Amino acid sequence: MSVVIPARDAEDTIAESLDAVLSQEYAGRLEVIVADGSGTAAMSEIIRRRYPAVRLVSNPAAGLVPGINAALRVAAGEVIVRCDAHAFLAPGYVRRAIETLERTGAANVGGRQLPIGRTWFERAAALAMSTPLGAGDARHRIGGVDGPVDSVYLGVFRRDVLDAAGGYDPIMVTADDCELNWRLRERGATVWFDSGLDVRYRPRGTFAALARQYFDYGRWRREMLRRHPAAVRTRHLAAPALLAGLAASTLLGLADAPAALSAALPAAYAAVLAAGSLAIGIRRRSLAAFLLPPVLATMHTAWGAGFFLPPRPPAAPGRRRSSPPDTSCRQRT
Repeated sequence: MSVVIPARDAEDTIAESLDAVLSQEYAGRLEVIVADGSGTAAMSEIIRRRYPAVRLVSNPAAGLVPGINAALRVAAGEVIVRCDAHAFLAPGYVRRAIETLERTGAANVGGRQLPIGRTWFERAAALAMSTPLGAGDARHRIGGVDGPVDSVYLGVFRRDVLDAAGGYDPIMVTADDCELNWRLRERGATVWFDSGLDVRYRPRGTFAALARQYFDYGRWRREMLRRHPAAVRTRHLAAPALLAGLAASTLLGLADAPAALSAALPAAYAAVLAAGSLAIGIRRRSLAAFLLPPVLATMHTAWGAGFFLPPRPPAAPGRRRSSPPDTSCRQRT
């Protein structure tokens, strides 16, 4: 089994992510590969010093998908576990995922993303990302029953099926997992959601970082749906429709339309955000819900704006710092 982790300048979280991986219970051979696309040597130094059994490979392109593919090129496992530097596998994750792969015959198995924040902002973002108001009806975001789904968070793959489908598309900057899972399903494979699989995730820590993340989500989701129109779901169109409506309301206001008409949608949206945030705060017993209205608005409008703009292909890698050495060791657990 191979765990692949694309990482870039993740010195704040990589140790916690690797600790969670290396503590997994697995009877076979488990190799861990980190594809380093960092702009400095800080993260690679942490890995070399604290985790000598982890294999470190260079990702000069720096992007997420090039990192995954760089790790896959050297991975020896018959099963591939995808992890991220901001994600932390729950105890027993690998063992249960293997059992589910064998029981269901699925090509890819995944579970629920559990956002966990440390700051007030991160906690508010975590609330938003794990409720229907912020995440729609995606089971890997809000939970649900076990069974076949369109996509899952991260994923544990049968290597032969992954390779047969062509692996991750290097053009996709985000929405890469959804695009890959759609191709797997087009080939007749099953993508399976297991509600017993949890991965903790640390959200972005500022409004600007969250906006950039969701802008890219919207932009590359549009590209994924352009390629696979049958994959469109209502939740994919909600944010673009909202943004178009808010823009129309603004134009009506500038055209001296009646205030009741031009303000109707913005007022309704603000009321939904306020009422929904209050309900979430009470249900989750979290004071971070006071930040939910602007956090949700940032996610919705950034995603919608990205959806209306065509994606740009990844830039060719430029001159970067010297690549880290390819240190090869395998960890047994």
